[in-house]
Parts: sequence; C-alpha cells; structure tokens
Amino acid sequence: MEFDIIIVGGGLVGASLAASLRDSGLRLALVESGSSPQASTDADDWDARIYAFTPGNVQFLHECGAWQRLDMSRVQQVEEMRVFGDTGAKLNFSAYQLGVPEMAFILESRLLHEALWQGLREQENLTLLHPAQCASLAIDGDAAHLALKDGREVKAKLIVGADGRDSWVRHQAVMPEVPTPYNQHGLVANFTISKAHRGIAYQWFTEDGILALLPLPGRRISIVWSVTPEKSAELLALSHEELCARVSEASNHTLGELKVITAPAAFALRVLNLAHITKPRLALVGDAAHNVHPLSGQGVNLGLRDVRELSQTLMQRGALDCGDLRLLRRYEKARQDDILSMQLTTDALKHLFVNSNPVLRTLRNVGMAATNAIVPLKKMLARHALN
Repeated sequence: MEFDIIIVGGGLVGASLAASLRDSGLRLALVESGSSPQASTDADDWDARIYAFTPGNVQFLHECGAWQRLDMSRVQQVEEMRVFGDTGAKLNFSAYQLGVPEMAFILESRLLHEALWQGLREQENLTLLHPAQCASLAIDGDAAHLALKDGREVKAKLIVGADGRDSWVRHQAVMPEVPTPYNQHGLVANFTISKAHRGIAYQWFTEDGILALLPLPGRRISIVWSVTPEKSAELLALSHEELCARVSEASNHTLGELKVITAPAAFALRVLNLAHITKPRLALVGDAAHNVHPLSGQGVNLGLRDVRELSQTLMQRGALDCGDLRLLRRYEKARQDDILSMQLTTDALKHLFVNSNPVLRTLRNVGMAATNAIVPLKKMLARHALN
C-alpha cells in the first residue's frame, strides 16, 4: 500500500484534487470516512448545501471531467448581484457591466459531489479507501505513514489534508492555531418564491445579521442568514410559515411569497488563519487550511483554488518528490495573498456592518454608495471573484 500521494477527505475539495491528477502518472489513494455520494433521483428533493462557483472554478471542474456530468437543469447562472446597506445604500454588480456571460453558477453540493465520484470510480491511478477511518499518522524524512482503524497501513511521499474545518490531519500535524469564533451562526434553507429572481443574487447587511439570497433553477432560492446564536435558535424554533414571514420581511418582500422546501439548519461561523499550510510531506487544502465568513460565498472557491495551485505545483515538480518542503512551500506562497485578502475582506465587512456605532453606520453606507458610483473600482473588486 505505497503511493505517491494520500488524500484524506473525499468531499468536493479532496475529490477534485484526485480528479485533477488523473493524468499525472502519480499513484493516488483517497481516504474517505463516509460512503460514496449518491445524488437523489427525486426532482423535488433539494440539498440544503448550496454553493456559488466562480467561472474560473467551473472551468477547472470541467477540466476535471465533473462539470459535464451535471444535470444542467439543476444549475443556475447568476447574472447580477444586488447588495444593500442598512440605510438605503446599495451596490450592484452585473455580468453585462463586467463583460462576462455570468458572474457565478449556483448548484447543490451533492450533485457535484456525485459527479466527481463518478469519475473517481473509473480513475486508473487512484485507489479508493472508503469507508475508512484514520487511526494515526507518522511522518519521517522519507514518507507519511497512515494507519487506518481497520488495521491497514498506507504510506506516501505526500499526505494532503482535505478533511474539512475540523481536520484530523491538521490536528495530527500539530498546527497549533485555533479558530476564532464569530459569535454568529449561518442559517441555511431553500424556498420557492412567487416572483421570478431573474438570475439575481441579493444580500442585505444590517446591524443584527447578513442575509444572502441565492437564485436556484425555476422559482426557487437558497438563503444564508448570518445571525447571532440566539437569533439562530429563535429562527430554527419557528414554524415554516413564520420563518418565511421573517425572511420575507428581512428581504423587503423582494421575491414575493415564500414556501420552505428544505428544513432550515445552522452552523457556527469562525475564522481560521494558519501560519503555514504545509510541512514536510504534508499539505492542507480547503477548509482544513482556512476558514472564512460565508458572506462572500467564497469558501468553497478558495478551496478549489487551493486544489488548482497544488495540482499545478505537483505536475511541475521536476526532479523533486511530491513531499519535498521546497516544492510544497511554492504552493503555500502562491496561495497566501488570495487566502489572506479573502479573510481580511470578509472579517472587516462582518465587523463593519454587525455594529451599532452610528459613525460606522454612516461610513459603511457612504462607502457602499461611493463604490457603486465608481465603475472601474467595482470592476476591480468583482474581477477577483470571477477567478
């Protein structure tokens, strides 16, 4: 059981890394604790986990062979985004203004997950170890040695932690940084709507929370509502009819009458910034490497950009082996600016808007209105989100 690379975690990020290396000539193992993903065959069954993917990442997923396997009737293009402050200020971005066909693509996590795994099951240079639980990890100068709870042992020149925000690999690597809680929960749910969304995504910044409405195919939307834990508990305790009324009110009844189609759920929000995302024979990607506030919708996109960079670095390694720290630090250095800028931006926006200080209220809304009036500045801000 010797490989060039062991990837721990078979979610969207880990699976896409394996898929991106299918023609690399490298021997890969993917360790996943869960069973293989299965997409629902029920047209009315919608996943509450909805992601917005940038055009750059969609192109990458196409190169991985996954995007073309999707049922495109379940994919929604975003052509415009409208952002509102808490005193009438607004900021609009449109694909037309940016000179692109669309700003993002919205789809369910499980559909893409299944599409990726369809390819993985047929990938010749990949060994799937699932369901399999990790037991221990030891790293020496020559290899990473991974023991599984079923008694099997595998080793590789490189181990990649793609196992999410509570990463077992990160913990085993003794990376001491701990996440900083935001004292907010992200409440998610899907709804039908009575008014057409026309491919427009909406976001409202208020003192007590940040509400985002993402368009889904047909007359459907998905929401992410970032609120205090207390308000999250209050919203989860509401009947579906009461929740619809609250979301409608918070969104100024923009999309008409709402009806719940997936039960609401909530998760704690936090930020995680590591001093290093690599060590000798070890690299982290996705939420294992960084956590950001969901207000930008860029968490999964950051993870896929990690994968794109790591895959390219490994393919261009020359005479170095996959776990050489000199090689891995190239990947780390290439990802530093993107990760840090996203963390700083989302952190600043969260603290700027979830704040009752009257001076900050004035500044944030004046700033939003001024940005909306300066088209070149808007284009500069939006371009990063298209990669």
